[in-house]
Amino acid sequence: MRKSFVEISYVGRRSGKTFSTPVNYRRSGDSIVIGVALPDRKSWWRNFTDEGGPITLHLEGGDRHGHAFADRDERGRVAVRVRLDDSN
Repeated sequence: MRKSFVEISYVGRRSGKTFSTPVNYRRSGDSIVIGVALPDRKSWWRNFTDEGGPITLHLEGGDRHGHAFADRDERGRVAVRVRLDDSN
């Protein structure tokens, strides 16, 4: 995969199953932002609404764990912001 892509894993809120999907992301230090293209046609990001939820990013240097929050702006765009755990 290209450098701006990463596979993420998370547990579905309702199903309790673990899912993995590739996403495009931007990184600045320990700050990760995942832009969700066509958010109304996708559902994975909804697992991170309200209080957010745990997420794992499978990066080249190894897995990083964190907490993700999804928000939608006034234009309908969705971004999932990940705060990486310090212990990684």
